[in-house]
Amino acid sequence: MKKVFVNGCFDILHPGHISLFKYAKSLGDIVLVAIDTDARVKSLKGSSRPINSLKERMLMLESIKYIDKVVSFDSDKSLEKIVKEYSPDVMVVGSEYKDKKVIASEFAKEVKYFEKIKGYSTTKTIKNISGRR
Repeated sequence: MKKVFVNGCFDILHPGHISLFKYAKSLGDIVLVAIDTDARVKSLKGSSRPINSLKERMLMLESIKYIDKVVSFDSDKSLEKIVKEYSPDVMVVGSEYKDKKVIASEFAKEVKYFEKIKGYSTTKTIKNISGRR
């Protein structure tokens, strides 16, 4: 069984996220998605985030057919522990990380980069919603 790992906030799901999960599933048999806790999202993205709670985000992700298991993490260290224990064959990360350090990538046999789908971003969605009256 080939294991694939993906992580992120996944606050407001959009077609770009679904494309990422579909791509991840095409690379293996079991896809584990690790998501940031609410406190971690808040520290990374600002006090107005996340829009959806950890429990809500996990429920939505668990409902996606391309994802086999969802776990949460609250620090770089806990993310590293999850990846080390899971020992994925493939870790999928966004292409914006091509020349950057990817946390715990040394515990994956291979790192694959996913090219974001243009026009989709949670931040953009939030701005569009907040701009409406």
